[in-house]
Amino acid sequence: MKRSRIIFFMIFVLMSSIVACGQDDPKTELGTKGAKTGSSQCKPINMGKANADEQKPAFPNQTRVCEVESKSAYEVTVIAKGLERPWAVEPLPNGGFLITEKTGQLRIVSAKGEVGEPLRGVLPVGQGGVTEASREGGLPPITARGQGGLLDVALSPDFKNDYTIFWSFSERREGGSGTSVARGVLSEDRTSLENVRVIFRALPTDSNGLHFGSRLAFDPDGKLFITTGDRFDRRNRPKVQKFDNHLGKVLRINPDGTVPEDNPFTNKNGAKPEIWDLGHRNIQSAAIDEKGRLWTVEHGARGGDELNLIEKGKNYGWPVVTYGQEYSGSPIPGAVTQKEGYVQPVYYWDPVIAPSGMEVYEGDAFPEWKGNIFIGGLASQRLVRLVIENDRVVGEEHLLRERRARIRDVREGPDGALYVVTDARNGELLKISPRK
Repeated sequence: MKRSRIIFFMIFVLMSSIVACGQDDPKTELGTKGAKTGSSQCKPINMGKANADEQKPAFPNQTRVCEVESKSAYEVTVIAKGLERPWAVEPLPNGGFLITEKTGQLRIVSAKGEVGEPLRGVLPVGQGGVTEASREGGLPPITARGQGGLLDVALSPDFKNDYTIFWSFSERREGGSGTSVARGVLSEDRTSLENVRVIFRALPTDSNGLHFGSRLAFDPDGKLFITTGDRFDRRNRPKVQKFDNHLGKVLRINPDGTVPEDNPFTNKNGAKPEIWDLGHRNIQSAAIDEKGRLWTVEHGARGGDELNLIEKGKNYGWPVVTYGQEYSGSPIPGAVTQKEGYVQPVYYWDPVIAPSGMEVYEGDAFPEWKGNIFIGGLASQRLVRLVIENDRVVGEEHLLRERRARIRDVREGPDGALYVVTDARNGELLKISPRK
């Protein structure tokens, strides 16, 4: 009898161990290092102590999700050096890259890494903001002060036929500056822009040089999304929640600058018709996924960087609903982390990554990364990879940390590689491709 009890006990212990190992084995979770929140194997990336550590997420995996590690081996190649504060990279379909430099130059870098001279533009007399310099061949007048300058760039959806390029910039205006968008046609010899004109100007104009937002993204219908910032000053914050201005919002226009009839607030009295949504602090990351949906990442203050899935007409909270705190360390006046009628971020960071640039990967070079979101990190000096399942973040990986470089933008090329620009006076264009 005693022997039977011993045998039964040993079998029970063995079966319990097998079940426990199956639950905790990280391979049963994401197929990568780490596991989903709730597993004993789960460890988030160590970003340090949260600034607003008393704040709690609204749902599981909204922050500090488990660290994962790519199985895919990759290599990083320097394509070009010597770029002056590059802000955006846009791969061209027939090889080469458009690069914006914050100081005001738009260049083409060849596939071999040859850095071309700045493209010359012709702004027709009579367009807003014309100066003698612009008539002689410069782009529309840019103020490269603070966070301003020549910012994002995007190709027309029909670029192969119309050679049209769109770019955003902080435009010099009477009384200060503001986010503007222009378009022009690339010449056949790829040395100049023709028929340049400004198609959008965010209002109001402000005298500071901060929070221009400025990412551009075309949806599958050929409409152009434009992101803006709140222009930083506390006196500007209330404007984000009002409809009579463009600050702290996602905007949507036609490629010629007119307003689509199906924008949500075209019939709202006193509203700027370009508004698609509102409630953002400073969006410097935007990308379209394979379903045609817009994702953005915006800068929080001291904590509170947000990943959002943008929906028509919704309110994303700033400065009423937000995570993080003021740079001084004090609470953001009157703010809460949750409130009915305001959209929660899909994910947030505290401490921040300082986001800039974004891509939803859909290439074939890295099958493991399909549907993953990549975000450049400025102060954090890394490329952030988020694993997405059912529109939620289930894993996070930080790449390129060893390079100690501010990652300003990331785009997928026609070859499935990722192309990254680093924000420095001697900025680089990097290629991330499968290891040979």
